[in-house]
Amino acid sequence: MRLRVTRAQARRCYGQLRAGGDVWAALIAVNEHRFRRRGRPILNYQEWCREIAGVAVGELSVPAARSVVRRYTDACMETARRKRRGDRARYPRRRRALFPLRWYSGTFTLQDRRLRLSVARGAAPLWVRLARPVPYSADAVRSVTLLVDGGRLCVDVTARVAVEDHGLEPARVAGVDVGIIHPFAAAAGDEALVISGRQLRAEERLHLVDTKARQRRMSPKQPRRGQRGSRRWRKLRAAQRRAEARHQRRIRHAHHHAAKELVAWAIARKVGTLVVGDLRGITARDVGRYQNLRLRQWRRTHLIGALTDKAALADIRLAFVDERGTSSTCPECRAPVAKPKGREFKCPHCGHHGHRDIVGARNIAARGGGTTTTPVVVTHRRVGQQPARRDRRRHLMEQRRSCPAPGRPTTTVAGSRSQAHQPPAPADTLTDAPERQPARINQHAAHAANVG
Repeated sequence: MRLRVTRAQARRCYGQLRAGGDVWAALIAVNEHRFRRRGRPILNYQEWCREIAGVAVGELSVPAARSVVRRYTDACMETARRKRRGDRARYPRRRRALFPLRWYSGTFTLQDRRLRLSVARGAAPLWVRLARPVPYSADAVRSVTLLVDGGRLCVDVTARVAVEDHGLEPARVAGVDVGIIHPFAAAAGDEALVISGRQLRAEERLHLVDTKARQRRMSPKQPRRGQRGSRRWRKLRAAQRRAEARHQRRIRHAHHHAAKELVAWAIARKVGTLVVGDLRGITARDVGRYQNLRLRQWRRTHLIGALTDKAALADIRLAFVDERGTSSTCPECRAPVAKPKGREFKCPHCGHHGHRDIVGARNIAARGGGTTTTPVVVTHRRVGQQPARRDRRRHLMEQRRSCPAPGRPTTTVAGSRSQAHQPPAPADTLTDAPERQPARINQHAAHAANVG
């Protein structure tokens, strides 16, 4: 949730975040010094709390400083666990200028849209105003986290909510295939669901095109190396962060929308267990330059996290199974088939054909103990915000379209800019000679005419 703060409040909030960054850097420096001297590092939370007791860092309160210590010790413990398993892992060593701070219940005050954060003893109270009311009651809110998202001060609110009771059957199992083009494809019984993410791909590509164009336009304005930190440099970085944050918000919103559609589909069919393909280790091997980039830009962790949260709220159990080979195995005869290049799966052994992602979802459901048949009803959903402008690669779609969609003109529009904006004919002309009426031109057709 965005904050509406004055300059003085923003200065104090940024000062708190910088103080949190100083605490994080100090924890890293202390353990680095112990490592160099072959001493025992401090990894325990209680031990760190005793070490920092009585240390004043700006206006940082004790609960906020301990939240930084908690994040550091959790990261160290996770690194130790991965090392014991034989995985590659490193202890925290990256310093951050602005570090998110968390206040737990009892260390902050929430009154409608006003939030008071605890500060160090002797400092003036810090009140901030939220951009919108919190959708939870004050008693349900468990913690608030102050952070910066795209150059804007925000608060992440965590609340305790009751689990919904929809009368689901845990024995009913649905398989879920997580993909790049289609975020989710699910299969349960003789029904299937495909959630298309083509608008997400359009958003990704247009964001890349806009980023390159912005870099070309701003390259003459970029400051020299000696001018870093100047006013021009800060304004340039702020504009870049705003554009990137806007793109990130659209992708995250689409992920939540996709997870919500999947959970609603499962509730309508009384599905109590979702078997999801496990994506861990998918980037461990080299699969080519193009595919490596796609996998690392996928944001699969956030997608699975959104599904996990919404499934827990609806009392749906999630089970993860190995997804390797699920899209290249026939669900009818269980024969291995070469992975298709397109979205259509065809088995040369038994003749079964269908959507490749649905085939993967059926195989995942079988590995989780569920049974599926060839889908009789396939539900299609689309998520993602339609880009404000169309993809430049499709500017000739009106001329190439053989069967126009509802609401589109049936005639091909090709002309100059003046034709797209010509004034309408008089009323008597429209009544006497309907064949002389100007063709209706929508926004996309006008864009195609302008590009032509």
